[in-house]
Amino acid sequence: MSDNSKNGHETIEETTTNHPKDMDRRLLLGGLAAATASMAIKAESKPSDKSRTSSDIDRLLKENIENIVVIYAENRSFNNLFGDFPGVKSPLSALPPTAFQQRDRDGSLLPYLPPIWGGLVPDTQIVEHQHFHIGEKDLPRLPNAPFALRTANGDPLPAGVVTRDLVHAFYNNQLQINQGRNDGFVAWGDSGALVMGYYSDMPVNLRLWQIAKEYTLCDNFFMGAFGGSFLNHQYLIAAQPPFYPYANRSPSAGLIAQIEGNDPSGIRLKLKSSTAKTALEGPAYFVDSCLTPDFYAVNTMLPPYAPSLNFDPEHPEKVATQNPLVLVPQHHATIGDRLTQKAINWAWYAGGWDAALKGKEDNSDFPQRPNFQFHHQPFNYFSNFAPDTEQRSLKLRDGGIGDTARSNKFIADIEADRLPQVAFYKPQGNLNMHAGYSDIESGDRHIAKIIEALKASPRWDKMVIILTFDENGGWWDHVAPPKGDRWGPGSRIPALIISPHAKKGTVDHTLYDTGSIIRFLTRRFDLVPLTGIATREQAIKKAGGPPLGDLTQALVFS
Repeated sequence: MSDNSKNGHETIEETTTNHPKDMDRRLLLGGLAAATASMAIKAESKPSDKSRTSSDIDRLLKENIENIVVIYAENRSFNNLFGDFPGVKSPLSALPPTAFQQRDRDGSLLPYLPPIWGGLVPDTQIVEHQHFHIGEKDLPRLPNAPFALRTANGDPLPAGVVTRDLVHAFYNNQLQINQGRNDGFVAWGDSGALVMGYYSDMPVNLRLWQIAKEYTLCDNFFMGAFGGSFLNHQYLIAAQPPFYPYANRSPSAGLIAQIEGNDPSGIRLKLKSSTAKTALEGPAYFVDSCLTPDFYAVNTMLPPYAPSLNFDPEHPEKVATQNPLVLVPQHHATIGDRLTQKAINWAWYAGGWDAALKGKEDNSDFPQRPNFQFHHQPFNYFSNFAPDTEQRSLKLRDGGIGDTARSNKFIADIEADRLPQVAFYKPQGNLNMHAGYSDIESGDRHIAKIIEALKASPRWDKMVIILTFDENGGWWDHVAPPKGDRWGPGSRIPALIISPHAKKGTVDHTLYDTGSIIRFLTRRFDLVPLTGIATREQAIKKAGGPPLGDLTQALVFS
């Protein structure tokens, strides 16, 4: 098969229990015990590891790794959850002011942080029998610095409370990063001070923190693309953005970004007239910008196939293609295509998929609301996975809902030993940790249960679990991303490597991005590399940066 270039895209050939609280307690105690035990193993890496050749590593991968599971959570920067994790290279608490102070839109230093526009907790919530509502004026004036998220009376904000959402978009993220200075998060956001918030009690309350202590936490892992969930899901599977031919003649013409200057790759969007003059007075608002001036889709657009917007369940091909938010079908290569071409069994499991197909993506009839997100299903944008295709029926699977094998089909497949060699798992919306509609506690508990199920499976001995987040969700991080290509990398995000072969109790400082997952799959299964990966690597090399890792750096083989 040969790859031909068109608009920078590849063309491809056609291919054919127990009580929850008791379980939570065991998970936490088990994680603590394992973390303690792992301290004795921390220096386990053999001197011979460094002398192994690339072919040695390839052989060891094939001998020791059979199953790879990617768990893709939502919208948290590294600082937001793991800023002071023991062993990180640049801990949050040790930063000098020059590493975190934010600047206004004119470049001047902010004297203090603005309020949290709209309030930290805009709508009243009841969590553990307590009422929470935190408005714009319920917190004191905050200094120009990162701050621990707190209630109005000064207590740490419980992880079970849903905060307001933050803007996380392609152009905003680049202005916020500001060429690596990371001092524009407040100025180019829509939530004021909130971008600088972090959770201070994660060492005690976050199960993922305990899992990270037992295995490998990557503290130099960056989201593959600037911006939001839509583009980063596309980067996860294809390492490039979708393309909309002749978008200027389409229903989506009004969503093409209006850039200052004539360079279509520019990042200075025109501001709406409603934008406040300074960041202390109000948020920044840009004109609509789902598409770049040269027609790449970079902010949220919806899939052309069900489940999507305004579709007919009886005729999935009748998605509202005239709706400007619906993207045309895509045809370039994905990591799924590459796996299929090598006869590697794989699948994408989406929590709430079947419910969404029935038009019940957020229906109160369900005891556990799946809150399905259409744009979190990247393969559903591609013609290879259109309705009535064999690939769709085989590869796009319902993950079910909730936390048990009875309702969660991904857990059921784990327990029944039905997992394919490569499995992507996307938790349902209310369990994915996304600010605005999900809380930290629910997602943390859910993902920990998924990991426990995988560890109990007969495949565990030859398994690697890659847990990461799609993007930063608008939350600030201070570590400068490497200089890459037009699409990224964006801000730093958490990533955990969980495996019997992961370095135990280790913080891995290797430079990674979301594309490192593709690199790992490509290396393990000897796949044809995707063009977007080569483009990123060439750009980083040209900028003089170190090469991006392929996650083998987090593994050790005896």
